[in-house]
Amino acid sequence: MNIRNLSALSVGAVAVTAASLWMGQQAYSWFPPQATVEAQLIDDLFSFLVVLASFIFFGVTAAFLYAVAFHRAPEHDTSDGPPIEGNITLEVVWTAIPIVLVIWIAGYSYQIYDQMSIRGPMEHHLHMPMGMESAQAAPWDGLWNRQPKQSETPALESETDIDITKPINVIARQWAWEFHYPYKNVSSTELHIPVNERVHLALESSDVLHGFFVPAFRVKQDIIPKNKIDFEFTPTREGTYRLMDSQFSGTYFATMNANVVVDSLENYKNWLKQAANQKPAPAINQAATEYALTKDSPFKTGWKSIEPAEPPVVNYSG
Repeated sequence: MNIRNLSALSVGAVAVTAASLWMGQQAYSWFPPQATVEAQLIDDLFSFLVVLASFIFFGVTAAFLYAVAFHRAPEHDTSDGPPIEGNITLEVVWTAIPIVLVIWIAGYSYQIYDQMSIRGPMEHHLHMPMGMESAQAAPWDGLWNRQPKQSETPALESETDIDITKPINVIARQWAWEFHYPYKNVSSTELHIPVNERVHLALESSDVLHGFFVPAFRVKQDIIPKNKIDFEFTPTREGTYRLMDSQFSGTYFATMNANVVVDSLENYKNWLKQAANQKPAPAINQAATEYALTKDSPFKTGWKSIEPAEPPVVNYSG
């Protein structure tokens, strides 16, 4: 290899590596602001994938441009190229590298999802990342009757006390979200949670497959009918975020959105107390409204639509 080729290869390798690392840093800005501990895990994984993809893309592009610039055939040269046979070493290398990369990506991705406790329908235990509070490994029904150990905080019995360690029931139905809090059976169509506290949710579906997905949280969990799934995450940024159904659940699934309000612990407790003093009433439901308009319309499409469930009766509708 002559000096020109060696210099071009060195400069190209440095440039491709620098550009790939820069793209990996830019990838963090392509998502909504990180609002949970889990968001950092997902963003790090995505940045890693962007670096790898950018390195391959820029490397192939640089090799192509180098070949065009320095190894073009002379004008009017129609002769055949040299009869080069296969190179066993080269073939082994370019086969082994993709295999190693795929295994690396798969292993890293699995570790992230395992740490985030994303559960499939056949899984019955959780694993939490280092630095996070351990989740319960017992079946969900056992959590309600589990006796606290001496090292655990005893349950609060006073009605004026609010125990944030108890799970919030999340009910998904066609097409509305309903949230039930352990404090005085408060219910709402808007999820309120405290910042910098481990949030425990009990996800269940009353009809079909749904999905709990908050983009700013980077958490997404399928909700399987006839299963109660315990799900946990830790919000780190106050604000109002959007919860949506990540699974197509029928005609009006696009209307199945809800606000997720992350407040300070004090404001969260105040909200619970205020909501407990409000009389339960049917909440406004966009799916039911749209269905009623379609049902009363003189123009019929001939397509049968499933009637939305009754609007939830809650203390607070947002």
